[in-house]
Amino acid sequence: MSTIKLFSPAGEPAGDTKVADALLVLDKGDQAVRDAVVATLNARRAGTASTLSKGEVAGSGKKPWRQKGTGRARAGGRQSPIWRGGGVAFGPHPRSYENKVNRKVAQLAFRRAMSAKIQDGSLVVIESLELAEAKTKALAALLKKVGLTRGGLIVVERADASLVRASRNLPKVAVVRAADVGVYELIRARTVLVTRAALDVLTARMAKKVEVAA
Repeated sequence: MSTIKLFSPAGEPAGDTKVADALLVLDKGDQAVRDAVVATLNARRAGTASTLSKGEVAGSGKKPWRQKGTGRARAGGRQSPIWRGGGVAFGPHPRSYENKVNRKVAQLAFRRAMSAKIQDGSLVVIESLELAEAKTKALAALLKKVGLTRGGLIVVERADASLVRASRNLPKVAVVRAADVGVYELIRARTVLVTRAALDVLTARMAKKVEVAA
């Protein structure tokens, strides 16, 4: 069993909680993590860059000057990429950068990312995280007690409006539901603070078997 530091709702040490070693993946999955991160970042790209090719630039097809006898280089049209205002050779066009990661790879990547956080002690658990008021100062004081002094990821079972508002002005602090947290968010965070209820959701995701259609 792997132990994880446990804190009370007030941020005081409250012992440890355990995660079964059978859920951890430490000997493989690095490539799966890379694939998942690349897919996440690619999906965020707009892909709206657009240029006009030679055939798309407005203008007639008239030859600027006769082929020979002028002393100038030959020119076939004003849409040429070497002319100012002409087309762009091999320029970008609107496209999708999205790439697919199959379910088994995504599952392995998630287990590997979670396992790494648990192994190096950068994942900590708090019994509950409920703020009476949406005060940034109160949340900052609590995070300091549990070790999130340089930013981190807060994982909760259900989104709480007060918690989200209190975290908005804290640099490098994000709040996410356990059912939605992805590989990129996990590895990007220096420290991950998880509520006990959210930990149950995360471990259930780690233990979930991926069914592949025959």
